[in-house]
Amino acid sequence: MDLVFKKVLIFGIDSFTGKNISAYLKSFGYDVYGTSLFSKSDKIFKCDIVNKNDILNIFKKIRPNYIIHLSAISFVAHKNHEEFYKINTIGTLNILDSIVELNLNIEKIILPSSATVYGSQGLEILDESLCPKPANHYGASKYAMECLSKNYFDKLDIIITRPFNYTGIGQADNFLIPKVVKHFKESKKEIELGNINVSREFNDIYFLCESYKRLLESNCKSEVVNIASNRGVKLLDVIELMNDISGYEINIRINKLLVRKNEIKSLTGSSDKLFSIIGKVKQKFFKDTLTEMFET
Repeated sequence: MDLVFKKVLIFGIDSFTGKNISAYLKSFGYDVYGTSLFSKSDKIFKCDIVNKNDILNIFKKIRPNYIIHLSAISFVAHKNHEEFYKINTIGTLNILDSIVELNLNIEKIILPSSATVYGSQGLEILDESLCPKPANHYGASKYAMECLSKNYFDKLDIIITRPFNYTGIGQADNFLIPKVVKHFKESKKEIELGNINVSREFNDIYFLCESYKRLLESNCKSEVVNIASNRGVKLLDVIELMNDISGYEINIRINKLLVRKNEIKSLTGSSDKLFSIIGKVKQKFFKDTLTEMFET
């Protein structure tokens, strides 16, 4: 594929996910542009997706072949509930409306939703056939985005993804795994946690990057797809792995204030649909991901 046909625009390029996907796609010859709420450079444009004019002006300058929309509030405990819907839902519609208005020829649009839209299903493995039951504002805002974005399926080549938890070097410390690793890097004697028996996927960031690259290059469209590996890890197991990596044992103190209301006990996803579209994606052992984060 010629470089002129590999122009990708990443909304929210300065996020943890955006930085990693940007670098990953560049390594495969993609011409990467991005948007940021705070900064700009030669290929990064300031953009508030709540302001549709910002989006229109950027599209007129770039006219990308591919779009990955990462601009969102993704921290579940974010306290301003209104912003979840303003940014995660309305902001996404502003992007789609701008594409239609300008009649842009986009090869593929990836709209990340979240595995939290499933809520608590009482099942060990969650697949795309389940009826979503979001239990918090983050999940509800993402599900609202999904429902409204499906109205554009007949006009635009869209894939809605539902990523399960992923992590890696550079993720903010307010997310669970970086928080745990930071405590061990600083040789803390104690860590405060909530429910240590919850089970989550903790995929490596490069599992997500490779999945998105293959989805961009696939013929898939008008689908909702898990970005999942069905690899569940209990938080207690994370602590035990870090005890081994660091060479010392940390004391766990349960803080009831950190136990979320409507906590989803088990959240692992079926990878069957994803792998049927793009082939199986291998990833590192979770201990290797933790080791890299600890040693960096």
